[in-house]
Amino acid sequence: MADDNSNHDPHDEHKPLDSSPPANPGEEDPYGYGEDPYAYEHTPAAPVTPAEPVKANPIITPGPPPKLVGAPPKPPTPPPPAKKEEEEDPDEEGMARMSFLEHLEELRSRLIKIIVGFALCFVGCLFFAQDIWGFVAAPAISALKTINAKPVLIAITPMEQFNTIWIKAPLVVSIFVASPIILWQIWGFISPGLYKRERRWAIPFIVCTSGLFITGGLFAYFVVFRFGLAFLLGIGRDVGVEALVTISEYFDLFVDVMLGVGLVFELPVLIFFLALLRIASPRFLIQHSRYAILIIVIIAAVVTPTPDVFNLMLFAVPMIALYFVGVFAAYLLQLNREGRKFPWGMLALVILALLAVAAGGVWLLVWKYGFKLLNHWPYLTK
Repeated sequence: MADDNSNHDPHDEHKPLDSSPPANPGEEDPYGYGEDPYAYEHTPAAPVTPAEPVKANPIITPGPPPKLVGAPPKPPTPPPPAKKEEEEDPDEEGMARMSFLEHLEELRSRLIKIIVGFALCFVGCLFFAQDIWGFVAAPAISALKTINAKPVLIAITPMEQFNTIWIKAPLVVSIFVASPIILWQIWGFISPGLYKRERRWAIPFIVCTSGLFITGGLFAYFVVFRFGLAFLLGIGRDVGVEALVTISEYFDLFVDVMLGVGLVFELPVLIFFLALLRIASPRFLIQHSRYAILIIVIIAAVVTPTPDVFNLMLFAVPMIALYFVGVFAAYLLQLNREGRKFPWGMLALVILALLAVAAGGVWLLVWKYGFKLLNHWPYLTK
């Protein structure tokens, strides 16, 4: 029995096992494995060639827009720049914005300042109460002397002297003295609601308003009241009526005339503010001046303490003159808005010419007709 291992090569034990398939499948297996169905499963994979890196998609450049039949499209209008919410009108810079309660607080503060200023003026006037009464009573004394009556004022009740000399007279004078303070506080209350360009009128407003009020009081004291009182007291002299004036009645009439004429002299300021607010124009005021004169005469008739024509004219004539002064101020305002200038040089020449004519007429009356100049009304006498 032949040994199965007789053909066994002892060196085969040390040969490595080769699992690779034969080079040609038809050739005889040199190692005696035969056709192993699993032999090809161990065949190493062919080397993989690395793929090319994936390139990013290129930027697609848009081509020319398609041609449209007809008119070419209009380029898009750029949107307007957004307005800033906090952007404000430069004229409104510094304009105060207050709530209703803040307005009340501001009004309360202004009223307190007005009361304090008025009280200080009143206390100061108390130290000069007797001098003030002498100033108040001077027109009555002068009028009584003019009609050859006894130049005294009488008191009927025991309290008339105290109430009139020490309370009422200083109180009225305090109104005139404290008028700049009162007007300043009034302007301070309304100025926060005005534009910046309008606040420059503060000093002219205070000066003109208080100046016209005081001027009206002086005009009433030296002109209206003196001549009107002399006319009234002399009415009954021809029929045996003796003029006896009580200090309380005289002072009440004095206050009515002083305050009435002082307020009337504010007419130019009122007209100027109407033009400033564009409520009335100089042309409108001139065209309707006849109606204004009629209204002025009616107001003068109401304000005048007596129904006589003489005192009515003493009130009405200055009011009419002040009306046209206000129209002139409104005209100057309109010229300023239009960028034009008023011919002040021509106006000065006209005024000088009128003064020269008036002076020449007075000189002619004195030199040729023998008139004399007086320091009181009627200033010229034969």
